[in-house]
Amino acid sequence: MKFRTLAAIAAAAVIGMGTATAQDKTGWPNELTIGTASQGGTYFVYGNGFASYISEALGLNATGEVTGGPVQNVTLVETGDHLMGLVTMGPAYDAWIGQSELAPGLEHKSIRALFPMYQTPFQVIALKSSGIKSVSDLAGKRVGVGPAGGTPGTYWPRFMEAVGVTANISNAGASDAASQLKDGLIDAFAFAAGVPISAFSQLAAENDVVMFGLTEDEKAKVLAAYPAMAPLTIASGTYAGHDYDQETVALWNFAIAHQDMPESLAYEITKLALENPERMVQIHAAASETLLENWDKNTFMPFHPGAVRYLEEKGITVPDELK
Repeated sequence: MKFRTLAAIAAAAVIGMGTATAQDKTGWPNELTIGTASQGGTYFVYGNGFASYISEALGLNATGEVTGGPVQNVTLVETGDHLMGLVTMGPAYDAWIGQSELAPGLEHKSIRALFPMYQTPFQVIALKSSGIKSVSDLAGKRVGVGPAGGTPGTYWPRFMEAVGVTANISNAGASDAASQLKDGLIDAFAFAAGVPISAFSQLAAENDVVMFGLTEDEKAKVLAAYPAMAPLTIASGTYAGHDYDQETVALWNFAIAHQDMPESLAYEITKLALENPERMVQIHAAASETLLENWDKNTFMPFHPGAVRYLEEKGITVPDELK
C-alpha cells in the first residue's frame, strides 16, 4: 500500500477544539488524502471541507485532492493510492463487479463504505438566449458533461442515448465548463453534484440562465434504462431567481475507504461525519443528507469494520452481507 503509517501512538489521546476523542491511533497514517473531483463541483467543496474538519478534530493531516470524480476515486482507493474517496453508488457498483470504465475487468473488492453523504441530482444549465429548455433540445448541440470518468461524464451521454439525443460531448472540470458556457464555447453544461452546485450558482449570479432536469417522458426512459437511479425533485428556490421545481433523477453518494484503513480511524471518521450535522452543513448544504438514517442507501458494498462498529453502537443491525 502506498499510504504511510505511524508507529503505535498511546491510546486515549484527547483531541482539542471540543470535538472527537480518539481511543486508539495505532497504525494511523501520517496523512490522509481524500479523492474529490473537479474544482467548482460539490465533491471538491465537501471533500476539502471535511478534510479540514478531520485535521481539526482528529489531529491528522488530511487533504482533498482534485480528481476526475467517482470513477477515478473508486479505483484510487482500490489500488491504495488514496486511503479515502468520495463516490456515487452507480460507478462504485460498476467497479465492484469489474465493469469500471477506468479499470475494466478489475473487481474492486478492497473498497469499504464509511458513511452516506447526499444524493447527486443530474441537472443542466444553459444561457436563456440559447432557447434550450430540455434534454431533448440538446440534439446537435455542444454539451459539456464534466470530467471524463466523473459521474456526469459517465451517465449524461448514456441518458442522452436513452432519450434518443445525439449531442457533441466535451469533457472539462466544472469551473472550466462554466467558463466555456459563459464564453459561448459550449451550448449547455450538463452536470451532477449535490445542490446547490457552486458553478451553477456562480453562473446564475452573473448571467441570465435556465436550469432543468428531465421531462416526465425523458425521466421515464432514463429510469427504465438505469434502475439504480431514483427520481428526485430539485426544489424551487434552491438557486436564487429560479422559482420552479426541477424534476430529475439522482444517485446516492458515499464516502469510502480502503479495507486496510485502521478500524479506529474509520470509526472516528464515520462518527465525526454522522454526529455533527450542523458542522457538516457549514461545509456544504448538501450535507443535510449526511445522516445516520441514510446508512441503508448502500445495498452492495461492505461497510468498513470501523463503520460497522459505529452503526451497531447506534442500534443498527448491519446485514451480514454488508459486513
